[in-house]
Amino acid sequence: MKIIILGGGHVGGTLAENLVNEDNDITVIDRDPAVLSELASSHDIRTVEGDASHPRVLRNAGCEDADMIIAVTPSDETNMLACQIAYTLFRTPKRIARIRSEEYIDFKDQLFHKDDMPVDHLISPEQQVTLYIKRLVDYPGALQVMEFAGGRASLVAVKAYYGGRLVGHAISSLKDHMPDIDTRVAAIFRKGQAIKPMGTTIIEAGDEVFFITDTRHVRTVMEEMQRLEHQYRRIMIAGGGNIGAGLARLLESDHQIKLIEQNHARAEKLNESLRKTTILQGDASDKRLLIEEHIEDIDVFIAVTNDDEANIMAAMLAKKLGAKKTMVLIQRQAYVDLVQDDIVDIAISPQRATVSALLALIRKGDIVNAYSLRKGAAEAIEAIAHGDEKTSKVIGKAISEIKLPPGTTIGAIVRGNEVLIAHDDTILHADDHVILFLVDKKYIREVERLFQPSALFF
Repeated sequence: MKIIILGGGHVGGTLAENLVNEDNDITVIDRDPAVLSELASSHDIRTVEGDASHPRVLRNAGCEDADMIIAVTPSDETNMLACQIAYTLFRTPKRIARIRSEEYIDFKDQLFHKDDMPVDHLISPEQQVTLYIKRLVDYPGALQVMEFAGGRASLVAVKAYYGGRLVGHAISSLKDHMPDIDTRVAAIFRKGQAIKPMGTTIIEAGDEVFFITDTRHVRTVMEEMQRLEHQYRRIMIAGGGNIGAGLARLLESDHQIKLIEQNHARAEKLNESLRKTTILQGDASDKRLLIEEHIEDIDVFIAVTNDDEANIMAAMLAKKLGAKKTMVLIQRQAYVDLVQDDIVDIAISPQRATVSALLALIRKGDIVNAYSLRKGAAEAIEAIAHGDEKTSKVIGKAISEIKLPPGTTIGAIVRGNEVLIAHDDTILHADDHVILFLVDKKYIREVERLFQPSALFF
């Protein structure tokens, strides 16, 4: 597939890194030659310097025969205009734009049509990150929570600790512990290396375990891997931007929320728009403010300003003063690797959340959902089995009969409202939503082909 990425920043660069090893022809446009030079030296991609919305720049990048443009520059207006020009001048088949401003998002149904603003799909990083954090709040102790089939099934990543009932035992004993709940361990990472989970595999303390189950049973399965944490009640958010405000809005009905915002005018605006959240105007790294607001009673401190260093320092101070858990929004991947576990409990990469949303739009065939995992090395996807036994490579077959690529696991099938955990004798039906885990995402094209029905297949 020929893809042009407009903007080589955090999101564009991460997306290019994810796609370049999948037989894609990738071109990145950016104004900054230093950004392009770094991308070109690190990956086998073509780069074009210039303004992403200029017709000649788009033509030089190959927009005339591109399959897709993905506009993720820092400017909403540039992204929208680039999609308009790509459609009007080059008839580029698929156009995706990152839109951050609520002023545009609130009117998306009226604005974005081929006859008006020809953007096929909008991606809002703030909304993606807000929902990502909310899922972590909903499931204390989880490292990552991915929802499929409208939230009916979930794939959850947790760290195994002593105190979890399965730690030190074989995976097969799950059925003894939970006879009425079905789950599947989709992957295990031990000291950074993937281990194929089998019934005889012993779960060790420190393992990063990915399991899939009916969403209603997530906390029960988590208790197998670690001592179950209490639900969060008292939450403090540092930063009243779009993410902080959106998170407070989602959580304030069921939690006690305090939000710290440094800018006086913004704090006043938040005080008017949030119904039950306590707004504190000040610096989140002010020790006196945190003590006065009883930081020792806070279940989770969430730092989501646009300053990585400020987020890290505020979270470190909050933890030192007694906050039970910390989550930190970090733009720079190098910082994520540096502070995860040792300094903060959970480091959240906004570009990873955004890239996951983009992957769901880029994937071919009948893949409707995708999550980037393990710094982009692994991937979880949701594919729909379309066709019939004559046209599909999977329909009517038991899972044991399906030729899955190496390191690929089918974890669950959602059939209507029913979540079926995958077993070797499970037979796939038409319209099943199939949830797969790929330890090595280089095989994603093979999975895409597997779920593409063909009139020529017998």
